[in-house]
Amino acid sequence: MTTLSENIYRTGGYIVSEASGYRSREQGIIKAGSGVLLAGAPLSLLTPDTGAVTVGAAVFTGTGNGVFTPANPAYGAGVKEGDYVVRLIEAGANAGQFEVKRPDGTIDGFASVGVAYDGQIKGTFGDGTTDFAGAAQFVIPVSIANPTGVGKYVPYDGSRPAVAILYEGCNATDVDVRRTFTARDTEVTTAELQWASGVTSDQKTAALASLASLGIIGR
Repeated sequence: MTTLSENIYRTGGYIVSEASGYRSREQGIIKAGSGVLLAGAPLSLLTPDTGAVTVGAAVFTGTGNGVFTPANPAYGAGVKEGDYVVRLIEAGANAGQFEVKRPDGTIDGFASVGVAYDGQIKGTFGDGTTDFAGAAQFVIPVSIANPTGVGKYVPYDGSRPAVAILYEGCNATDVDVRRTFTARDTEVTTAELQWASGVTSDQKTAALASLASLGIIGR
């Protein structure tokens, strides 16, 4: 006898309640390569600043022969595209302090020679045989490659905020697919959310907090 099975994660099956009409829902594009997704999958939106980040070689001018050694990764949250200007503001023998400015001119922080700097850029400004002095500065270029999927949705994997829940399943393995999402003002059953493989408990907690900020409340 043939055994039939039913996908219990049916369209909208994770919903406890939602706003009247269609106010809780929107439509958008699931990016090709996302695979087969079931209703209830938390989603993230690809935005222009979520492409691959490249921190270029630091260019030094002025007095001194120390070097900037980037960390791995060489950037932190909120990193911006453009030149980070790192200017000496306090000289010292085998020491010194730099002011780090972002591409928009705002101050990112202050870096001490020989101490790991942990800002939007990350690394250590090392001392050389000639101390830093005068107008010594580093210029560190950062570029961000915009992904081809900007404005499209992908399964939440912990690398960017969760902003929606897939209302109906789809197969976005090879092509983009338009689908309906839960976007706001909805109560959902957290036990029926369909998380991507590898998402940790802490990441799930962060995703639920992000969704709650949009009025999508887990029960």
